[in-house]
Amino acid sequence: MARVFISIGSNIDRQAQIVAGVRALRNLYGKVTLSSVYECEPVGFVGDHFYNLVAEVQTDVGPGQVGQDLKALEKAHGRIDFSKKFSARKLDLDILLYDDQILDAPVQIPRDEIPENAYVLWPLAELAPDLLHPVLNKSYQQLWQEYDKNKQIIRKVPFNWPE
Repeated sequence: MARVFISIGSNIDRQAQIVAGVRALRNLYGKVTLSSVYECEPVGFVGDHFYNLVAEVQTDVGPGQVGQDLKALEKAHGRIDFSKKFSARKLDLDILLYDDQILDAPVQIPRDEIPENAYVLWPLAELAPDLLHPVLNKSYQQLWQEYDKNKQIIRKVPFNWPE
């Protein structure tokens, strides 16, 4: 079973979309372990703030299929244009890590933005603080400690999960 970390984000109907995204991941993979939920400004465009978190799942499905499954979930939640990197999203799902694999195709693993964006790095450091980045060979806790906290404003938010 591979240990897979997936980023989850939304800036349109955030509460409902995050809950729906987590439910969809549970339907696909069973047990899902979640970080706290964080709020931050969008990167690369002007718009409403995002809710972001990281989920950990375990699966026998390969990284290419996981990527396809996540795209299908995004599409089912209203994403039409996959060509825009920076835009408003009902649901944004990305594979961050797939075990300690390093891949450029069919999906990029680890995602380049892990050490660059607080909305990925902080929840990942919370969920897997001692896990080492397979390229940088530093723990996510160490990467978070070294991160310039003035670069991106982010805050942990209380989140009401339905029973």
